[in-house]
Amino acid sequence: MMKNVSNENKTGKAIEYREALFKIIFLLSALVSVLSVIAIIVFVFAKGLKPFFGNDAYSFLDFITGLKWDPNNNVFGVFYMIVGSLLATLGAIVLGVPIGLLTAVFIAEIAPKRIVAILKPGIELLAGIPSVIYGAFGLGVIVPLINKISPTGQGQSLLAVICVLTIMVLPTIISLSESSLRAVPKSYKEASYGLGASKIQTIFKAIVPAARSGILTATVLGIGRAIGETMAVMMIAGNNIGGLPTSIFSKIRPLTTNIAMEMGYASGRHQDMLFATGVILFTFIMAINFTLIRITKKLGNEGPLR
Repeated sequence: MMKNVSNENKTGKAIEYREALFKIIFLLSALVSVLSVIAIIVFVFAKGLKPFFGNDAYSFLDFITGLKWDPNNNVFGVFYMIVGSLLATLGAIVLGVPIGLLTAVFIAEIAPKRIVAILKPGIELLAGIPSVIYGAFGLGVIVPLINKISPTGQGQSLLAVICVLTIMVLPTIISLSESSLRAVPKSYKEASYGLGASKIQTIFKAIVPAARSGILTATVLGIGRAIGETMAVMMIAGNNIGGLPTSIFSKIRPLTTNIAMEMGYASGRHQDMLFATGVILFTFIMAINFTLIRITKKLGNEGPLR
């Protein structure tokens, strides 16, 4: 009897030690993630804010409102890049969200299983294609098409960036929106059908509103990908050195491409200014994410249906 009690105590202590060990592993994993984010923020902000302090400080106002980027003449302005990034992201979301949402509705509610079996792997494949391939596609197909209709005689433009980014955000929006639509309880559909609503009315009056929080989250992640995309955009944007875009056929130079194009050979103030561009990009993305996350939470707290 005493031996059994002793064995049980040993087993209990072994389980406790094991659980404590796993808790420490989980805690360390979480700390690594948090410290990585803090290290990135400290490093980028320390390098990016350096050129705006000291005896030889560059005017932050000139930097943030400038319409020209010319490192050879000590001119660093990023306002036209901010505008270009905003317009490209906005265009991609305006086109991508409706297409992505309607595709998700089709897959989740309307399409036969055979069609779903073809569509879903295709969308997953789209998500796995490297961004440089999207850029090559844009350069080889979209840019020549735009070149034929552009009054400026050039295909590398804001329109080309919007087209490619729209394709690139689709997998994220479709996959997450479809999951949200499938998560809506069946009772919502049954209640809607019970009230005499048609299938389309049920989808857009009951299911989509109930899944709006997940759909908005998908949009947030889509915006994140559109803003942060570099390689594909760099190949088709035109990358002008100054001037606000005046039409959809104008060349643009998004913030991400500015960093990627010049960081490899930059030094001194030029390099610091590229880090400052990173600070603007980081702040820009965080502001958008916080705003949309707050909207998502607000919609979630309003309940599944209004």
